[in-house]
Amino acid sequence: MSGHNCVAIATDTRLSTQLMTVDSNFQRVFKVNDKCLMGLSGLATDVQTFNALMKFKTNLYSLKEGREIKAGTFSKLVATSLYEKRFGPYFVAPVVAGLDKKSETEYEPVICTYDSIGYREHNGQFEVAGTGSELLYGVCESFYKPNLEPDQLFEVISNCLLSALDRDSLSGWGAYVYILTPNELTVRALKTRQD
Repeated sequence: MSGHNCVAIATDTRLSTQLMTVDSNFQRVFKVNDKCLMGLSGLATDVQTFNALMKFKTNLYSLKEGREIKAGTFSKLVATSLYEKRFGPYFVAPVVAGLDKKSETEYEPVICTYDSIGYREHNGQFEVAGTGSELLYGVCESFYKPNLEPDQLFEVISNCLLSALDRDSLSGWGAYVYILTPNELTVRALKTRQD
């Protein structure tokens, strides 16, 4: 979800095989650099493999270009990496959230999600992925307002996630909210239902 000079990603911590819980503290959000985050839902082994691949490609980019990758560029790199494997795709649904610098004080939010062959969906407001995505659309459309400040964005995205988690039996066991601003990354834990 995007705000004024800030973006946020929220995720639950449950890893499951249908209704059987495998792990109750599974990491799904990864820091790409100081201005970009990537969230991955899907098959656990593919989440770890795809994250390692993207780390490799961003390190290669940094060595080649001599600078950190921008969020907009990284979002396109994710799309092409998924498309490379279109005949045997990764079972992941990536969400990229980041900030691209427009001027000294203004940053443009980059929010996008993908299908399994790399189609990039980006509306600039919010994107959802995972088992509770159908439940998240309605509450995000209800609660979202443009140009939210970081504290307001935390409240909105937390309420959206908690509302969806209460209705989705495949999600839960706690949640984390990542708020990215030009100066810092803030991670906050949320208590959710434990069933």
